[in-house]
Amino acid sequence: MIRVVVADDQALVREGFRAMLDRADDIEVVGEAADGEEAVSLIRRTRPDVALLDVRMPRLDGLAATERVCGDPGLSGTKVVIITTYELDDYIYAALRAGASGFLLKDLDPDDLRRAIRTAAAGEALLAPRVTRRLIAQFAARPPRPAGHRARLDTLTEREREVVALVGTGLTNTEIARRLFISPATAKTHVARAMTKLGARDRAQLVVFAYESGLVTAPGP
Repeated sequence: MIRVVVADDQALVREGFRAMLDRADDIEVVGEAADGEEAVSLIRRTRPDVALLDVRMPRLDGLAATERVCGDPGLSGTKVVIITTYELDDYIYAALRAGASGFLLKDLDPDDLRRAIRTAAAGEALLAPRVTRRLIAQFAARPPRPAGHRARLDTLTEREREVVALVGTGLTNTEIARRLFISPATAKTHVARAMTKLGARDRAQLVVFAYESGLVTAPGP
């Protein structure tokens, strides 16, 4: 059973997400929060597999809440997914850098929501949809590349660099395997080793690193 916490300042939105998730036999909503402070407290108390956090909430916004959750070693098993109405919300990229596993738009279909929850719980970043790749690329292109990326890049083998670059374009392990003529298991191993070397929480942070280090160049508008 995948345990989920939903945080949004609008009760109707929370109820809507709960109704969509409760239809799945393998997903259970274990709590709801109306603001960021309440969300962090609830997450620490229930330790869900996935936390859906709205971007704009009172007392503590989704970005700050993400930083607290992802920065807490005791919550390493909780994946944060940002939910937003705004495709170009300035918080999205910062949330990904803070450790969020991805983000969803509030107008997604129920089946897509349930699929996204399963994807996040399995440790995969929510990067497959075209809009997600485009937005991550746009936000990743904005800030200057953090110092130290070159040294971290040097810890990767040539093959691992190839794999991280492909993760950065949104490819799955199976798609990477096809591209590099290797098995999906081997692709998964390369991804896991790269995550360990780079200290990445999940694939979303690999995507951020791929853009910031220059392994992938963000596409133009």
